[in-house]
Amino acid sequence: MPRGDKSTYTDKQKRKAEHIEKSYEERGVAQEEAERRAWATVNKESGGGNLSGSGRGKPDTKVSSKRGGKLGGKAAAARPPSERSASAKKAAGTRRKRAS
Repeated sequence: MPRGDKSTYTDKQKRKAEHIEKSYEERGVAQEEAERRAWATVNKESGGGNLSGSGRGKPDTKVSSKRGGKLGGKAAAARPPSERSASAKKAAGTRRKRAS
């Protein structure tokens, strides 16, 4: 099997890689680099292709997804409560305006 062959990956792993790649591209990463990072993430979380063999049945670690979730809340937590509240009120007003 040549390097880069994705035939041993499950459909779920392929979908996951596509989703991660799309996310990187939306953030301005080049297409080839986004694809490389996406497959590296899938390999890190699931241990590579799981279609057949001894790797089947091992649970995914979700370590990268967990890390991204932790990073996401730090910026908001660093702001004072009054600033967060003002931001929430402004957002609610915008949603109300756009709904009507």
